[in-house]
Formats: sequence, structure tokens, C-alpha cells
Amino acid sequence: MNREGKTMRAHAGTALAAALLLLGGLSTAALANGGRDHNSTRSGNNPDLNDPSISGEGNYGVCRGTNPKCYHDWAHEERDNPPRVLIYTRTAGPRHANLGPRLPAGLNPPLTEGSSGHTVQLALIRWLKANGVEADWTEDVTRISSLHRYRAVIFASTSRDTLFAHGRAIDPALAINTSTSAHLDAAKTALRQYMRAGGGFVGIHNAFGTEYNWPYYEGLLGNANYYDHGANQDGTAVVVNKDSSTAGLPPRWPFRDEWYNLRPFPTKVKFLLNVDEESLATRREIHPGHGKFHPVAWCQYYDGGRVWVTTLGHDRAAFTEGSGFPGQAQFQSLITNGILSAMGMKPFCTTNSHHDDDDDDDD
Repeated sequence: MNREGKTMRAHAGTALAAALLLLGGLSTAALANGGRDHNSTRSGNNPDLNDPSISGEGNYGVCRGTNPKCYHDWAHEERDNPPRVLIYTRTAGPRHANLGPRLPAGLNPPLTEGSSGHTVQLALIRWLKANGVEADWTEDVTRISSLHRYRAVIFASTSRDTLFAHGRAIDPALAINTSTSAHLDAAKTALRQYMRAGGGFVGIHNAFGTEYNWPYYEGLLGNANYYDHGANQDGTAVVVNKDSSTAGLPPRWPFRDEWYNLRPFPTKVKFLLNVDEESLATRREIHPGHGKFHPVAWCQYYDGGRVWVTTLGHDRAAFTEGSGFPGQAQFQSLITNGILSAMGMKPFCTTNSHHDDDDDDDD
């Protein structure tokens, strides 16, 4: 090989060595930052549970999001006038004390006042009556059948598989017969058909501890469900979007609740209200919390209908005017206007902002 060729090989070897050294240096630097990278959200050791790619996003096979074209009121001619809602409080598991004793079968059974009474039901009836809205109430799952007369169906701290007809006898001889009438989850079908015809759904507090294993319902909640919570404690609610339900509320206001942690994290919704986690003394049990963006109320269009939900509403005093409960008046305004918007009596899920998760309308 001539001198020129040897020189070129020497230069090439030097360049290759330099490149390898550089790569080695970068690798060493990356390893030197291993503590930070190890704890990054991408490592899995400190995941961002608000990220749908980590938290999960279901494909619910429906039109959903903040775009009104996902809404179609097919059953508008069947709605009651004056407007009417159905309050559903059946618990198939844990029961919040503010719901009072379990109600007997039927529609509109007697409700009791007092410190151990049906506080939530009576408050919702009272707040809506002041706005020209009539209310029915029930814990009878067989009454979740033809719902089209109602402008909204309100799940107030329901629990577990609340739409399953427990305890109904099945004739073994009919169990394999296609003519059997043993339809134990007919209420699920009724709720789905109601939403598809333009119904309004409102979920309050432990509506997030309901129907865990029904994907359609998880989508109804905005691709979200309850995981756990910290102590029942004071915190600061923060308005993150202007909307009919947050109209008139101060930017920040005190409240006391359990501040549910969610899994998965809601997507394709309009976030309305957060809790400032820095205001909480204890943030969690197992779930690491949601950090700087911990939503507690949001709205969306879902499968033809309107949905407004909040994880708030644990305390009896929150539903009691004049109780001195922190933020009671603001909570009452939030709930009342949220219901009215889901009914279509006030503008629904309005005003875009950078806090909207996603304005896409299809999964």
C-alpha cells in the first residue's frame, strides 16, 4: 500500500476512534444521569398516570368527546314537560351514609329527613325544584327500563354492579332456553339505549365506584374509574374551565372530600374543576396521585347523549344548606348547574381552552 493509502487509513482509524470515544462519552454521561432517567416518567418507576399511553385508553366504539356532533336527541318528543329527572341511588356494595337507609322497591318511596336520613336525594329534589325541574327517585333496578321521559338520569353514589338484578330466581329449566325472560342486566341495555337517544347522564361521587367491569360505563365516565383516595380532608378546588356548571364560582374555593384518584385517567373530555394536591395533607393510599392536574369534574358527549360527572360529594353536610361546610354553596351551584346543563336547560360543555383533553369525537 502506498504512503497516501496508509495516511488515509490512519485518518480513518483516528476518526473512528474519536467517534467511538464520543459515543462512549455519551453513554457514560447517560449512565451518569441514570438516577434521573431511572425515575423519569418513561422508566415506569415514576409513571405519569395522567398520560393515556400509560394509564390506558379504552376503545368504546362510540362517538365521544367535546364535539356536539356526537349528540343526537332522537327521543326529544318523549321528554316530560315540565322537565323531569330520575335520581338513582341503589348500592350493590358499600353505601354512603348521606344516602340514608336503603329504599324499598318502587318509584318515589318515602324519604326521611334528619341526621341519618336521605340527605342526598332530598337535596337534589330541592335544588332542582327551585329551577323548575321535577324529580323521581328509586333504588329499584327494575325501574331502570324506559328512561326516555327523563331529561337526565342521576347516579348519586351508587356502588358496584348497581344495574344487575340480584336475587331474581332463575328457573334452571329455562336457563338454556332462548325463550327465557331471565334478563338480569336489562337495566344496562336501558341505560345504553337512553344515552343513544340523546339522554343526559350525571354521575356524583361514588358513581365512580360503580360497574367496574362494564367497559361502556367506564367510557360513560370519560375513560375513568375510581382507584382509591386519601383521607376525607380539606382541600382547594380550582376552576380550570368556564362552563355553565362553573359559572359564578371563584377561581379557587375550599372544600372537603376524599378526592378520588382515578384509573384510567379521563380522556377526550372537557375538564372543569381540579383539586390542588398541594392543599391536601394526605394524597393517596396506593395510587401515587395526579400531581399538578387532578381533575374532580368534567363533561363530554357520549354515544349520542350528554355526560356531566364529578367525584365530589362524600359528606352529608355538603348537601345541607347553612351547614357551615366549607364550599357548600359553591358545591350546590356546581351540582345544580351541572345537572341543568346535562338536561340541555343550560349550554352544555361549552368554551374551549387549553385544558380540554381532546376535541376528537371518535375513539
